[in-house]
Amino acid sequence: MTHQGPIKTITIVGGGTAGWMTAAPLALRLGRACAIELVESADIGTIGVGEATLPTVRYYNRSLGIDEADFIRKTKASFKLGIEFKDWGHIGNRLFHGFGDFGPSIENRSPYMHWLRLKAADPAFPSHEEWSVATVLARQNKFTPPSGDRPSASNAYTYGYHFDAGLYAAYLRDYAVKRGVVHTEGKIVDVELDAESGFIRAVRLGDGRRIAGDLFIDCSGFRGLLIEGAMKSGFVDWSDQLLCDSAITVPCARKDPLTPYTTSTAKPAGWLWRIPLQHRTGNGHVYSSRFMSDAEAERVLLDGLDGEPLAAPHRLRFTTGRRTKAWIRNCVAIGLAGGFIEPLESTAIRLIESAVAGLIDNFPDMSFRPQLADEFNRQSAMQYESIRDFVIMHYKLTDRRDSEFWRHCAAAPISEALQHQLNTFRATGRVVIYDPNSFTEPSWVALFLGLGLTPESHDPFVDLVDPRELRDHFLRIRQLIGQMAAGVPLHSDYIARHCGSEPAVIA
Repeated sequence: MTHQGPIKTITIVGGGTAGWMTAAPLALRLGRACAIELVESADIGTIGVGEATLPTVRYYNRSLGIDEADFIRKTKASFKLGIEFKDWGHIGNRLFHGFGDFGPSIENRSPYMHWLRLKAADPAFPSHEEWSVATVLARQNKFTPPSGDRPSASNAYTYGYHFDAGLYAAYLRDYAVKRGVVHTEGKIVDVELDAESGFIRAVRLGDGRRIAGDLFIDCSGFRGLLIEGAMKSGFVDWSDQLLCDSAITVPCARKDPLTPYTTSTAKPAGWLWRIPLQHRTGNGHVYSSRFMSDAEAERVLLDGLDGEPLAAPHRLRFTTGRRTKAWIRNCVAIGLAGGFIEPLESTAIRLIESAVAGLIDNFPDMSFRPQLADEFNRQSAMQYESIRDFVIMHYKLTDRRDSEFWRHCAAAPISEALQHQLNTFRATGRVVIYDPNSFTEPSWVALFLGLGLTPESHDPFVDLVDPRELRDHFLRIRQLIGQMAAGVPLHSDYIARHCGSEPAVIA
């Protein structure tokens, strides 16, 4: 492109969570300086019946100036302190990926490293999870937001949300439209390319309308209508590393207690999710069609419900991987159009957040200098690969051999990067982080230890701390966490008092 000057028109193809999460911050930042139009078709449904998030979505919402209580009410959301994993690693295992660290650093070393020293000296020393405030609160079905400025048990954790994805998209749609985004209903039937440059010039709708633009953002889901259909990006397929390729979803009636966490239960050919909302519970079964039939997968899902089904099960197929390039010329893919990693660690919305932030950080002018796309693609690929490896680790660190699926998981290939991470923690107790925008040290530690990866040694610097003082410190912190948790309300009570939607019918 040889044009100069600012982008004047942006066309977003596809609505849903990705489309409106893209439109809202662009509308806020660009205001009336840029015309933004989002095109979606009511004939093309969105995926899923509920969404679980990572804590980063709070900062996304906050950047838009969204009032948390209002958001919670209108999306019928609940709070999420982490993820409970059942039967991962071995049948009967229960571990918790809590959001937050395991206490303050000690002598400039992570608290878990000092715990490793105490545990090695005394195998009966309590589990590392007892120093995770999020885990302690979650196990008691309690919730309150972190509070206070000085480090303490009352703020040594963070949280995300569970919400209705359709309601969240509608919430952001209203936000974006109020700030000038044009919402157009219609089905795209053709993409018009410039013959010389290969840039997208316009999309055409089924009724003949032509919508032109300077920048096109593809939020069309798995289809990748623009990034693949028009730009021919190509796809990096990770099916040989992550075996699940199917999912069945169904909502059910809510049951008490209202848990402040997502549940993931490993099954013979995949896993079940449970996402508690104020008015219902979202459920799904992610599985490998190679190792289980659709009919059997549906039976496993329905047998695992803890309430009456509220709709017919919905099936979908997917291929795990990412686009070779998520930004080509004047087309940027965000959400499922850019790639897909199964929702084991609730990363779908995090990937949307990162893509939107990456677009804003590298926002082009009409020259569309390729270095901006190169940097966006580099960051995107790194994050996808880091999240991929974090998810694969759940399957790789398993002693399960009770089904062909789990035997294949144990033997499946992994990347050199993940192998290095496993080897390093096993040998030294140290955590290698490739992408700080994905999962941080406490998350890797929670899963490593929870899945039974025991280090052979620990950081020698922790041995410089007096062992009696260290033990007393840990036991004192545990006592303070217990005292703090005792004064926290139940999750359902907190919501009812501060941000409850209309009362739900409890089954």
